[in-house]
Amino acid sequence: MLPSGYRMRRRDEFTLAVRRGRRAGRPTVVAHLLRRGDAPRDDSPRTVAAGADPSAPPHVGFIVARTVGNAVVRNSVRRRLRHLVRGHLDRLPRGSLLVVRANPAAGRARPDDLAADLESALDRLLRPPTSKGRR
Repeated sequence: MLPSGYRMRRRDEFTLAVRRGRRAGRPTVVAHLLRRGDAPRDDSPRTVAAGADPSAPPHVGFIVARTVGNAVVRNSVRRRLRHLVRGHLDRLPRGSLLVVRANPAAGRARPDDLAADLESALDRLLRPPTSKGRR
């Protein structure tokens, strides 16, 4: 279970992370990570939601749509993802926002495939960004 202090609950946090964060897609999950330094610089409520406090823990949210399966399948996938993310909380930067969205294949995926896809997506997101003009 994910500790309650790490849960993302506000809609504007989800929106900000999905729209402005870096994205890494895998067959069963898509992860969006917005680091504290990547947040907008104005004094809008979105800035506050983006973890303007450097000592704030990372917040994690989950999106599991109806395309994943019926309610039982969706809740099962959400519980598995929460359990898997808990093991990676120490890797996430302080004040960051992470949204994990389950793809339709997540409902049929084996637990080890779901874990491998999540770990791969997080590895890509936590890798330092490369400059696009260099070779």
